[in-house]
Amino acid sequence: MKQIILWRHGQTDWNVENRFQGSSDIPLNSVGKYQAHKAAQILRDMEPTKIISSDLSRAFFTAAALSELTGLEIIKDQRLRETHGGKWEGKTGAENRAADSERFIRWIDGADDPAGETGERRSEVAARAVTSIFSHINLNEREKDERLVVVTHGGTARCILGSVLKIAMSDWGSIGGLANASWSVVEESRYSSSIKWLLAEHNAFTVPEPVLGDESGSNELLNPKP
Repeated sequence: MKQIILWRHGQTDWNVENRFQGSSDIPLNSVGKYQAHKAAQILRDMEPTKIISSDLSRAFFTAAALSELTGLEIIKDQRLRETHGGKWEGKTGAENRAADSERFIRWIDGADDPAGETGERRSEVAARAVTSIFSHINLNEREKDERLVVVTHGGTARCILGSVLKIAMSDWGSIGGLANASWSVVEESRYSSSIKWLLAEHNAFTVPEPVLGDESGSNELLNPKP
């Protein structure tokens, strides 16, 4: 059995403020640190075999909570970073809608345009992150159990899921966002002669709740406040 656990980092102040974090290195706040430690207690019992993490501090320190409980080394990989948001980074969803409405809405609707005009495309994020994951899991030995914990970011996790599950990019927005410190589990099908991935769990660790900072403004666009 091969399993990939996509674990989103704990809460940051920019999540609460609905700011586009992107590749900006924003630390966990006190709530985020608490979330990471609580989630790590559950993930430890899932018996992970390896931990890889985005090199941004909010992800790395989330990973550290699990590393402390399991003794597993954290392998940093910058390919697991969040989408570079270009001119949108550091701004709230409301600010980006006001300053760059057409481009921002088209991006949220699933277009593969560069985020914030000068940032990354979703296809680029998916390609680098998926390449990272499959460089850390051995698909040539299918009989060998592996449970890889990938500590990453909300937007990147959605790109990974869309790509690995072979969902059309225009439909990636239908994959619900991960709440802070929550995770999704993708596992290899036991009944397929070739490698095929199934979504076994999504947004685990939390009861349904608003997803803070979900692609910086997409929740507000889909569910506008009165």
